[in-house]
Amino acid sequence: MKTDGARNGLPIPQGLYVPAVRRGDMIFTAGMTPRIDGVLQFDGIIAASANPANHADAVILACSNALSAAEAHLLADETIAAILSLTVYIAAEPGFTAHSKLADYASQFLKDRLGDAAIGTRAAIGVATLPGNAPVEIQLIAAV
Repeated sequence: MKTDGARNGLPIPQGLYVPAVRRGDMIFTAGMTPRIDGVLQFDGIIAASANPANHADAVILACSNALSAAEAHLLADETIAAILSLTVYIAAEPGFTAHSKLADYASQFLKDRLGDAAIGTRAAIGVATLPGNAPVEIQLIAAV
């Protein structure tokens, strides 16, 4: 299923890796940043005082890319049965404490797309920097 962040349904790798790998009924995605056709749409470190709502679009785009990468490994009659794990990396200044609020945008996006099965385990992790100066990177583990 194609989303706005991907070309031909699959995000464009920015290095030597594949967007997702399927093993049996599990799909593991690479970390996805908020890109469209390989071009970063949002950049920079999130300020300590930032309103999480101001970064929702970046989180949703990165999550959309991760979901596209996972869905590209589905056969015609398959669906994502569950998101087992969602990891949201947030490049933020020291003092930023709304990591889980930002991650909620990804969780809500997945729930809107997949229903209650989209809510699994989650980690929201603050980091100093991300590839290409992206503000957020998202990785999924999904069950088919």
